[in-house]
Amino acid sequence: MRRLALVLLAAAALARGGLRTNAQSTGSAAPGVADALNESGRIALGGRAMPYLIRHLPVSAFPQLPAPVQVELNRRGCLIPQTYEAHAPENVIEGSLERVGSRDWAVLCAGKGTVSLLVFFADRAEPAVLASAQETERLEAHGTAGVLGFDWGIDAATPKQVHEAQAGMQNPPPRLDHDALAETVIDQTAIYHYFSGNAWVVVETGH
Repeated sequence: MRRLALVLLAAAALARGGLRTNAQSTGSAAPGVADALNESGRIALGGRAMPYLIRHLPVSAFPQLPAPVQVELNRRGCLIPQTYEAHAPENVIEGSLERVGSRDWAVLCAGKGTVSLLVFFADRAEPAVLASAQETERLEAHGTAGVLGFDWGIDAATPKQVHEAQAGMQNPPPRLDHDALAETVIDQTAIYHYFSGNAWVVVETGH
C-alpha cells in the first residue's frame, strides 16, 4: 500500500515557502459537495510549482465509530485524510490497542492544515496524540500527471502480523499479547507502535 517518492523534497520546499491553498471546507459528503472537503493547491518543488490534492472524508463516513469518539472528532473539527491509493474509507481503525480484549480506535484527524494521529482508549475520555505534522508535509508524487498526494496511513496489526515482521531478526522478541498500531508511508516498512507499561513504545522489527 505504501510508496515514498518526493516527501523529503516537498518538506524542504515547504520550509522555503511557496504554498498556495485553494479551498478547504468541512461540509457534508453528499454527492456534488464531496470535492469541497478536499484541499488542493500548488507547492514549490525543484523550482517548479507542483499541484497537490488531498482527499478528505467527514467523520460521518465512519458510522462504526462509537458516538463519544464521533463527538470528540467533530468537536475538534476533524476530517479524515485519505491516501492517494485509497479505494475505500481508511485511516480509521479499531483494535485491542491498550490491552487484550479492549476495543480501541485510532484516527488520522486533519484540521487547520495539521494532521494528527489520535488514539482513543475505551476507558479514557481524552485521546492520546501519537504524532502530528503539517498535512502538506505528507505529500509525494504518484501517477504520470505528477500530482502530489497524501501518503500517510494507519492500520491495526495483530500480534501474528508483528511477529511475522520480526521473522528476519537474529533474536526475535516474544510475541506481543495484543494489537499494535502500524504507521506507514506508502511502500515503506511499517512502524509498529505498541502500548505497554502505560506508555507507547516502537517495536523492533530489524528494519
